[in-house]
Amino acid sequence: MTKVRPSRLQNFPISWFATVMGMTGFTIAWHRAEGLLGLSVKFSPVLLGLTVVTFVVLLVLYLIKALRYPGQVKAEFSHPIKVNFFPAISIGLILLSIALLPHSNTVSFTLWSVGVVLHLGFTLYVLSAWLHQTHFEVTHINPAWFIPIVGNILVPIAGAQHASMEISWFFFSIGLVFWVVLLTIIFYRMFFHQPLPSKLLPTLFILIAPPAVGSVSWFQLVGEINAFGRILYYFALFMTLMLLSQTGRFLKLAFFLSWWAYSFPMAAITIASFLMYEQLQLPFFKGLSVGLLGLLTILIGILVIRTAQAVKARAICVQD
Repeated sequence: MTKVRPSRLQNFPISWFATVMGMTGFTIAWHRAEGLLGLSVKFSPVLLGLTVVTFVVLLVLYLIKALRYPGQVKAEFSHPIKVNFFPAISIGLILLSIALLPHSNTVSFTLWSVGVVLHLGFTLYVLSAWLHQTHFEVTHINPAWFIPIVGNILVPIAGAQHASMEISWFFFSIGLVFWVVLLTIIFYRMFFHQPLPSKLLPTLFILIAPPAVGSVSWFQLVGEINAFGRILYYFALFMTLMLLSQTGRFLKLAFFLSWWAYSFPMAAITIASFLMYEQLQLPFFKGLSVGLLGLLTILIGILVIRTAQAVKARAICVQD
């Protein structure tokens, strides 16, 4: 008898939405570069269109999966690691609201509003799952746990233009406090327990995102590059240097969808560096920003090519 293959849609992972985070961050980084460097050729509108299409396609596919295979979606929602990728949907909406802000305030506000409400729900659910867990182990802890938190820190970037500053302060406070708590737990896990499995090693780059995004959000909240904003930025820059110094180890890893964890954090530190250049006008930050943008562009190109190859080889959307 011929063995029936399981539907690829049935194994369509929620982690696909990490690609939207990476692509949106890439789009915002290029938009910042075009304005600050006075580039005549505009890449960001094309990237924005591709990102919107990507998000819509992924959302439709996952909704179809939810209708056809609700058991698989429920299993992901109960999984100690996969559940942390569900907030990538709401983060995608918040990031798209930031990317669309220069083009349409109305569309940006709509996406921001939906994303903020949805992300608050995801944050409450995930934190409740952590508090009342019955089957978590230390080895389940990994940098992907930052994903529900990062979304809260993102809120002020567009929120400062869309609503009361108190709403932005509310979400920023949640993200900042839990970032410190989770950072301590994750370092404890990595220092005193078994190393992360190779499939999750790329998620180490997520350590860059909270302080990098935090420095940008802090600027939106206070309107200047002050001492605390510098602490956030320079810590993010140090984490970037530390992880880039281990490039050789990351290059040896087999390709997994988790490779997209490289993208958004690198976009975040690039955007934060452009902000530092814009505000301080120091040549160092101009060179650093351009260098990071070039590295990010190469990285996104590699990720797109490797993902397309993996899809063609049916190496993605398979049972874990």
